[in-house]
Amino acid sequence: MIVEFGHFALVLAFSVALVQTALPLWGAWRRDARLMAVADPAALLQFLLIGIAFAALTYAFVTSDFSLKLVVENSHTDKPMLYKIAGVWGNHEGSLLLWVLALSGFGACAVLFGNNLPATLKARVLGVQGSIGVAFMAFMLLTSNPFLRLENPPLNGNDLNPLLQDPGLAFHPPFLYLGYVGLSMSFSFAIAALLEGRVDAAWGRWVRPWTLMAWTLLTIGIAMGSWWAYYELGWGGFWFWDPVENASFMPWLIGAALLHSAIVVEKRESLKAWSILLAILAFGFSLTGTFIVRSGVITSVHAFANDPARGVFILMILGLFMGGSLTLFAFRAGSLDAKGVFAMISRESALVANNVLLAVSAFVVFIGTIWPLVAELLWARKLSVGAPFFDAAFTPFMVLIALILPVGSMLPWKRADLGRVLRQLRGVAVLALAIGLLVYAVQTGRSALGPVGAALGAWVVMGALVDLVQRAGRGGLSDRLSRLTRLPRADWGKFTAHSGLGVTIFAVAAMTAWVTEDIRVVKVGESFALGRYEVTLVAVNAAKGPNYTTTMADMRVSLNGREIAMMHPEKRMYPVQAMPTTEAAIHQGVFRDLYLVIGDPQDGGGYAVRSYIKPFADWIWAGAMLMALGGALSLSDRRFRAAAGARRSAAAQPAE
Repeated sequence: MIVEFGHFALVLAFSVALVQTALPLWGAWRRDARLMAVADPAALLQFLLIGIAFAALTYAFVTSDFSLKLVVENSHTDKPMLYKIAGVWGNHEGSLLLWVLALSGFGACAVLFGNNLPATLKARVLGVQGSIGVAFMAFMLLTSNPFLRLENPPLNGNDLNPLLQDPGLAFHPPFLYLGYVGLSMSFSFAIAALLEGRVDAAWGRWVRPWTLMAWTLLTIGIAMGSWWAYYELGWGGFWFWDPVENASFMPWLIGAALLHSAIVVEKRESLKAWSILLAILAFGFSLTGTFIVRSGVITSVHAFANDPARGVFILMILGLFMGGSLTLFAFRAGSLDAKGVFAMISRESALVANNVLLAVSAFVVFIGTIWPLVAELLWARKLSVGAPFFDAAFTPFMVLIALILPVGSMLPWKRADLGRVLRQLRGVAVLALAIGLLVYAVQTGRSALGPVGAALGAWVVMGALVDLVQRAGRGGLSDRLSRLTRLPRADWGKFTAHSGLGVTIFAVAAMTAWVTEDIRVVKVGESFALGRYEVTLVAVNAAKGPNYTTTMADMRVSLNGREIAMMHPEKRMYPVQAMPTTEAAIHQGVFRDLYLVIGDPQDGGGYAVRSYIKPFADWIWAGAMLMALGGALSLSDRRFRAAAGARRSAAAQPAE
């Protein structure tokens, strides 16, 4: 009964989305306040109904209702409760329901926190959000219904993909979807502004908090996915340039560009057309990611579906929204005149450079991701574009961004003296160069990647610190510290996010350049050297988990004859799906991780063992979390909340 109620709620939500799309947009065109007023209750009701549907599906998973096809395919009575709940979105249909729940949730937030938006703009924003909901709920109900029943339910289920039975995968998808779907709000504001025919400073203030929220959540989601790949897949890496990883990275890059572009719109009323285009492209890349994950065009541990018919449906959605929005942009772009002028050397120019580098780097990733598909489609050739291409093509853009970032952040608006800013950063440049040279002198027989990464990371972090200190003005130390504590949260958010980028740049370079790797066959009782450590395979034992069997190794790690850790890598087998997984053992430290993986038994005796020393591994995710924290701090600044900007706009002009 509860499942049927959820199914009915989903169908009703689709009907409400149709109303939310049609009436407010028609009312905004006719300037009919009664029709526009339908948007608010429709958006709230849609969120409530989809929430009921999601709760009903969760109930079916928690209670192991095997009359539901989706539960049979993705759950099992012996599965721990956390993974029963995570199983709701650990599949195509359930994750799609989570997708539309997030979409309707953002629409509801626009109702609750957008009371001071002009009436026509708000109606159009909610109408566009409703149209996206219509498209995806139609896709779900016609091709991916999560509430399909089985005529003869089995006694038990097929279990969830073992790779997804991990705490990281329980929390990673919701954050990722919130980031993906959050960019729909930027898209809706862009389309609403094109329909209004007006993009001004107020629009920049309105769109920034939504973009910032989506970007922050996407940062968390990407970082959690990278951490999961690091410790769960057993290959010791944090980023494989997998097509699905790239699918989340591309909107992240475009979203970062949009954040900086919207600043110019707000401060100088320039880059209007460019900002609108970025908002469209950011959501377009989110839809592209949805296509990659759900169409079956690629094979990945991250992919949800392999039904080409679903892929065609998603392509139709992508074509409708991107084709329609770009056509509207082409008609309206000429009217988006820039009011603010600026010199070649100015903060605006630095932000333009930032935008160009981020956008081009995103398209480099896009080309590398889809090129194998294009080659197979046009020439029937199977190609593989892997890490060497992405590392060579993408890295130079990040180096340029890191070099420009501290200088651009300190340049004044409109017109700047570059020499003055460079003099302020002279000490930072000397210190960063000295750090790079010191690292180069200390390392032996290594590539230049480590020293370059150390110098760039120091340059970005210390440059952000100098920028923050400069904002405190002049005077005594106590006065400057006092002013620092009173700086807006947005300034602290900017410092934190930029510092996080610097930390991540250094950590990625250090882990890549200085990793120690050892692969060998080890018998029980044998020891081997791993850098300055000694590793001993003490024992290998069989054990049983809730829904799996495991081969667990006891491996002692010693340093100068003193035991520092007993580590337990595993090789698990999930009998229901007959699928093995690797559980790496990681001994974390501030400056390095020890990473051990046990493999299959060998014919001559012993086990295949892979071991690594990963320098500064955890700094990668610490840097990502700093970037997310910076976004959250900026978002908490009242100047960044939509209502604050809207209030000023509403005071300046009457609502339509």
